[in-house]
Amino acid sequence: MKTQLELAREGVVTPVMEKVAQDEGFTDEQIRVNVAAGHVVIPCNPERKHQKICGIGKGLRTKVNASIGTSSDISDVALEIRKAKIAEQENVDTLMELSTGGDLDAIRRAVLDSVSLPMGNVPLYQAFAEASKKYKNPNKLDPEYLFELIERQLQDGMSFMAIHCGINQFSIERLRNQGFRYGGLVSKGGTFMVSWMEYNKMENPLYEQFDRVCALMKKYDAVLSLGNGIRAGAIHDSHDRAQMAEMIINCELAELGRNMGCQMMVEGPGHVPLDEIAGNIMIEKAMSGGAPYYVLGPLPADSGAGYDHLTAAIGAAQSAWHGADLICYITPAEHLALPNEDDVREGVRATRLAARIGDIAKYPEKRELEKKVALARRDSDFEEYFKLSMFPEKMSEVRESRKPDNESTCTMCGDFCAMERGYSLFEADIAGDKCRHPEKKDNPSNAA
Repeated sequence: MKTQLELAREGVVTPVMEKVAQDEGFTDEQIRVNVAAGHVVIPCNPERKHQKICGIGKGLRTKVNASIGTSSDISDVALEIRKAKIAEQENVDTLMELSTGGDLDAIRRAVLDSVSLPMGNVPLYQAFAEASKKYKNPNKLDPEYLFELIERQLQDGMSFMAIHCGINQFSIERLRNQGFRYGGLVSKGGTFMVSWMEYNKMENPLYEQFDRVCALMKKYDAVLSLGNGIRAGAIHDSHDRAQMAEMIINCELAELGRNMGCQMMVEGPGHVPLDEIAGNIMIEKAMSGGAPYYVLGPLPADSGAGYDHLTAAIGAAQSAWHGADLICYITPAEHLALPNEDDVREGVRATRLAARIGDIAKYPEKRELEKKVALARRDSDFEEYFKLSMFPEKMSEVRESRKPDNESTCTMCGDFCAMERGYSLFEADIAGDKCRHPEKKDNPSNAA
């Protein structure tokens, strides 16, 4: 079986490319060209039937990922299924299943069966969790088992995987020579791999046998997302030598993987101050040859716990604006607890809004919808206003809880509604008025 990348390079437009083109407002050929160049990826493992098609990359709407999964403290399959369904209901684009507690095969398959979202995971989580259970020491993981596990997960229908290939002896040496970090190592998979390499005095098998990793991903046409296991977990560590060493390696591997016919994506930080986000994305795009960039957050401050979904949304909007292609959400529980259903909902909503804000800046044509929303609000056309907005149910809930006496206003201003009284300022037929306000329509409330 050939991958979407290989088919695109042969000039073939596949049904999934056609679906992406239709959804995004491009021609089939435009999508084919970008897939062929590796600038767009489409996670669509054919082992999984009836999954949604989602294009990620250049020129496309910035996508949002939600992550769910059990822990060693809380392992409730029903809860994870509810969280997955909430994420889908809230119009997230992709889902990652990141369980580390319980029957991991059963949990993964149950979540896959519960939603139609393209799903990804981090194979190292299950590998080290099972090695820890079996040997009482995760550092005794057999590398051969890791490759067997990757294929088993792909057979189940995983359409993309975050695999930590960029951690190697060189990047660890940068970390060791650096000698200090404010945030330490914050990636579970990355930390386990560094520990395994140090304990066994061996190279990372995912780096050493990168061609084998790519062969497995190609077999199932899954997207290989190059995980950032040495990402900064504090803004004071942003762009330190260890992080940049891994990023350079990942960008190099993205090119090598594409040359093998594998769909490739690069993962980004982490914790990054706001003024460094644009530079981070520029570097990734330049070094990777334009590979789609999957950004985790980023969080531009370390002090927002409890509201880190808002902290991350600020970073996500900036990231989307400057070219990030997929944003992993952060929930209010980040750094504090395993997310519950409400956390998932709020995390998805905040990140979707951030992605929209970034896209408005990145793609000026997307401002047309905002114009329609503004006109509906100006005209007090609440039905249209709700229909065009991102969160109509929340809007209705708030309005109904504080319902106004005058249905054409809201209780914020009541009888002193600026919208009802403001039209008189625009009624004069002055030069340029029709050009500046072509959508303006008469409002009966101004007749007096």
